[in-house]
Amino acid sequence: MSVRSMTGFATVRKAAGPDEIAISLKSVNHRGLDLHFHLPPELDGIEPELRALFKGSVARGHVQIQVNLTRAAGNAAGLNRTLLNEYAAAFREAQALLGLPNQEIDLNEALRMPGMLQAGGDAEASEEVATAALTGAREALAAFNQCRETEGAATAKEMRERTAALLGLVGRMEEIRTGAAPAFLKRLRERMDELLNGTAVDPQRLAQEAALAADRSDIAEELLRLKTHAAQLDAMLATGGEVGKRLDFLLQEMNREANTTLSKTGGLGDLGLTITELALAAKSEIDKIREQALNLE
Repeated sequence: MSVRSMTGFATVRKAAGPDEIAISLKSVNHRGLDLHFHLPPELDGIEPELRALFKGSVARGHVQIQVNLTRAAGNAAGLNRTLLNEYAAAFREAQALLGLPNQEIDLNEALRMPGMLQAGGDAEASEEVATAALTGAREALAAFNQCRETEGAATAKEMRERTAALLGLVGRMEEIRTGAAPAFLKRLRERMDELLNGTAVDPQRLAQEAALAADRSDIAEELLRLKTHAAQLDAMLATGGEVGKRLDFLLQEMNREANTTLSKTGGLGDLGLTITELALAAKSEIDKIREQALNLE
């Protein structure tokens, strides 16, 4: 399965005899799968099937599923007289029970009650209408996922481009690191000469201290890990599927390596400043890649 974005949209219309059904889907980012169904009362019975359908094909995202049923002229919505009478009786009974003054029933509120207006007097849609709604939902879901895959492919392309830029920055830091050790040793000798003010010092001890200091400032391991993680990122995007959460964890690790690199650039003079600039640019690329990854399923 290709990489998918968590944002998408699709609309499908289906005929059901003289009636028409419209199914609209739209989604935005969410840490998990959050399905919201908006169905006409006549189609409440198919919600479990719709829920199972979407759970089998969507892993993450806040998804709105809107189903509208337009009845033909001879099958238009009618008033549920039984429910209206029961509502009016309950309203009057509550007034008397609480000792409230007589008030007029708000007809607008009454008509908004679920089931007060029903198609052709039927509480449930016909099998033909229900079947058309489910068929339309499957078609809408296919178009919805295609939309998400198209957007996911564009997002993955940008992420790969930024990963390539990141690897370029890592390569430049590796080149600078090669010349950093001699420069660091030279700087250390100069600093030691200033502190000792001409006092003799054991060359072997100086070499040991220089080696320890150089090891603490060496960024070889961090750069290697950044390259390894970048390769893993490319592999995840190529494999596809549900990669969003795994990418987020991987990018946290990459950001940690960039921060460690920055913490080791002190004491290297101009070389250190250059590495700092490159590491900051690398962090910026990682942050931008992570922003894009948050959109993926």
